[in-house]
Amino acid sequence: MEVVILPDAHAVAVLAADAFEALVRAKPAAVLGLATGSSPLPVYEELARRHRSQGLSFARVRGFGLDEYVGLVPGHPQSYAQVLQHEFAGRLDIDPANVRVPDGTAADLPAACRDYEEAIRACGGVDLQLLGVGTDGHIGFNEPGSSLLSRTRVKTLTEQTRRDNARFFDGPDEVPRHVVTQGLGTILEARHAVLLATGARKAEAVKALVEGPLAAFCPGSVLQLHPHASVLLDEPAAAGLALADYYRQTYADKPAWQRL
Repeated sequence: MEVVILPDAHAVAVLAADAFEALVRAKPAAVLGLATGSSPLPVYEELARRHRSQGLSFARVRGFGLDEYVGLVPGHPQSYAQVLQHEFAGRLDIDPANVRVPDGTAADLPAACRDYEEAIRACGGVDLQLLGVGTDGHIGFNEPGSSLLSRTRVKTLTEQTRRDNARFFDGPDEVPRHVVTQGLGTILEARHAVLLATGARKAEAVKALVEGPLAAFCPGSVLQLHPHASVLLDEPAAAGLALADYYRQTYADKPAWQRL
């Protein structure tokens, strides 16, 4: 796991966008894992800027969303299919049909989960998976207690997660209680995992996932097992790390040829 501490959230977004750009220029038909929530939005903004100003093309890219709420009507503004269309696909030259999210309206949700796993495999797997982290350490919607080898499935949200996400809805009572999410085992199969965390509210979760024990209580800690995981933090999110100075030194001394 590489931990990179940067001055602010903008620098985090720029570095994450650099990783996307390097991949897409080297492999135009790359498969991207796409997160939602607030942390990835500056990354998508930066990619849209590079598309407009530098001609960065996503025409052959395919994308898979991490998760989706169960039961939201098609076109609901807070469905993650709609969010990714608005924040990502709709601002780039990617075919919207090439961006897929789990089906939270399927009549047979377990079958839809199996189909989603098969679709990822059929594309050759995810090249770069973008991740955020919840204040309780969840990634995707793998809440505390999730199996470290779990696959795409239905999960029940904790009350803390529902409160955290209430800002996107008309209050906590409007937040669905169930979601479909890629599992931790699914996420681990991405060739490169890039996790973003900004702000002091994420500091405790960051400390647990980076320096705590590998434990289902902090699902994000599963990234300690990943052979190529990059954790990009701003200073407030890194405030609880015991080895923060070492991470800064390591990144400052990183060879120029070595990217994330």
